[in-house]
Amino acid sequence: MSGGSPEPSGPEYYIRGLNDTEARGPFSMEQLRSLTESSDPTKNVTAETYFYDATSEQWLQIGTHEQLKSALWPEKKKMGFKQKEFKAVNEEKSDSAPAITVQEFLAAAEGRTDETKGKKDKSEQMMKAAQWGTRTAAVISLLSAIALILPSIDLVIAMDLAKLADKPFVYLGIVDAVIGLLLFLGVITIYPFVRFRAVFGLGFLGFLFMTQGQLTPMIAVAAGSTGLYFCTIFLSLIPLAVAAFVGLAGMAMLATLSFS
Repeated sequence: MSGGSPEPSGPEYYIRGLNDTEARGPFSMEQLRSLTESSDPTKNVTAETYFYDATSEQWLQIGTHEQLKSALWPEKKKMGFKQKEFKAVNEEKSDSAPAITVQEFLAAAEGRTDETKGKKDKSEQMMKAAQWGTRTAAVISLLSAIALILPSIDLVIAMDLAKLADKPFVYLGIVDAVIGLLLFLGVITIYPFVRFRAVFGLGFLGFLFMTQGQLTPMIAVAAGSTGLYFCTIFLSLIPLAVAAFVGLAGMAMLATLSFS
């Protein structure tokens, strides 16, 4: 995750754009204010930029959070007493253009009219996909931990470090268990490491099983690692569902094989 240098005190924020797969931060309030004036479109912060709200544990648009919005773009006091001209937005312009009703206005906002159908903001679906991707990646990691630790569970319980030294898979399983727990807690800052772990499993472990002639474990590791990687990438529900199915099926198969 990319980010700036945090200030010594005060709240810190993680931000990301609508189509970003990785967040940036942490940023202090002063750093966020400077980014609102940035001429670089890849760094510029706008009201549509998302920030992670630790209270609700959700990604929210800055424009929907009045306190943060006011802090970043304080309203300038207007001098004078000139009255603004009032223009009605709901008046009939002609006999063929009826006034807009409240129900029609709400339906348009929700994308349920002929004119707005298909134009509904997709950010809500993207947020749901990101949340399910994190949870699925957590389950895949825990299944991998079970598959790698279970064959040597007696040595783990006995804390026989001398014999565990010859069981590198156990230590990899412990890493997977930690990854799974952190992802369940919503710690998405470890996504780069999770992707490295997925590539490592696909390459090194898959090759190791292949050289040992264990075709089924090799396929299981390949499927599980591929699913784990793409669960941290996709922000669309259908591709995410496919990646989740492949990853869960692969790691579940590997965990099942560890019982035999």
